[in-house]
Amino acid sequence: MTQDFLTTPAKILITGADGQIGYYLNQIAQDEPFFSVVALTDAELDISSRDQVQQQLDRHLPDYVINTTGFNAVDQVEVESDRCLALNRDAVENLANACGDLAIPLLHLSSDYVFDGHYESGYTEADQASPLGLYGESKWQGEELLRGALPQHVILRVSWVFSTIGDNFMRRALLQAKGQEEIFAADDRRGCPTSASDIARVIVAILKQLHNGAENWGTYHYCCAEITTRYGFTEAVLAAAGQYEKLKAEKLVPISSSQLGSDAERPASSVLVCNKLLNDFGIHQLPWRSQLVAMIRDYYQNEELSKA
Repeated sequence: MTQDFLTTPAKILITGADGQIGYYLNQIAQDEPFFSVVALTDAELDISSRDQVQQQLDRHLPDYVINTTGFNAVDQVEVESDRCLALNRDAVENLANACGDLAIPLLHLSSDYVFDGHYESGYTEADQASPLGLYGESKWQGEELLRGALPQHVILRVSWVFSTIGDNFMRRALLQAKGQEEIFAADDRRGCPTSASDIARVIVAILKQLHNGAENWGTYHYCCAEITTRYGFTEAVLAAAGQYEKLKAEKLVPISSSQLGSDAERPASSVLVCNKLLNDFGIHQLPWRSQLVAMIRDYYQNEELSKA
């Protein structure tokens, strides 16, 4: 028997509510009559602490936990390896065990970095993981620990996340364009830029169906539609931002990833195939270009508000 949303709203606990995806998820879920929301920032809940996790779950007893917290500073992994493993591996085990004890399903966010990026056609959930570097390995180990500890889980792998907050490629491109006449972007890495607000939309849609009786547990992929390169995405960022201000950048130069001198190896192809999500949940991909235009608009609106 399915449940009625209107009479039995789902109580959800969001970790990392001050991060990119957690912020938008909290905003969207708060506006839904189907949810009662507990949103905890990283300062309010350190998921690498087993005691803190247990205390918060015992206190709130949610119907679902959504873990949006993670160590995502890829270039800092080598100098903060302990923190990376604590958040991306050990903390996921903490959540899985605590949720398992209380029979609470867990929705956990993972990454395209569990793949090495050699498949230009894109990765499905059935493809063998081959993590790149410690960051990718930490995300994969977190996934495996969750699978082993808690059958009622959804792992949602996402890639190339952008938003108006935090450290992400869109914001970095904007800051460079505001301060430099010439900027560079890799033209040999392929992916599908995905807005944090769109990922939040997908999570809400999944939760609604789970709460209404669906039992589509397991691993899923989501990214916005249309493959591009970092160069192509940067070009779109500059075009969208150019509607709001005269940028200092006059020249965008395509270069290879090796010329960027990054501290971490990144997948050459981060394309995720999302057919399983469509087939199991009926969730369609939205085009990243329209999502980018909306996010750039929000970015400049927030700038105006901060000046007021």
